[in-house]
Amino acid sequence: MEQNEIDELMKGVGAAKDSPAADDQLGWDDVRDEMALSARPPGPRTEISNVRFDELEKPKTEGKNNINLDFIMDIPLTLTAELGRSRMLISELLQLGQGSVLELSKLAGEPMDIYVNQRLIARGEVVVVNEKFGVRLTDIVSPAERVNKLG
Repeated sequence: MEQNEIDELMKGVGAAKDSPAADDQLGWDDVRDEMALSARPPGPRTEISNVRFDELEKPKTEGKNNINLDFIMDIPLTLTAELGRSRMLISELLQLGQGSVLELSKLAGEPMDIYVNQRLIARGEVVVVNEKFGVRLTDIVSPAERVNKLG
């Protein structure tokens, strides 16, 4: 629809507002006639031709067992060893002081959870190595379990 056609229609709307009975006189035939007047004639046809694509070549690999994974070796990960968890109110948190004891969800001697980027990958037990704490891995979570926990 061209701008001049829109302007003409707008003038007709203004005239209809002046006469309250004008809306009652409109019918479906009037609407159909206006639609026919505003229909554009079809434009020129566009030619369509087939496109031919070249064959894609498979990249040459060194074999499935020889995949070079060096490019991912420098990606940093966050490893977390979790002894247990506890929930408390803010008022309880504010009452904590030096010497306070927090009760955790796990029992003494129970394996601790090992997370990599917040995903459980293993369980282990606390050990002391050269006067520092460490974790001896006792159970690695299977790949199937890891995939199930993603969903």
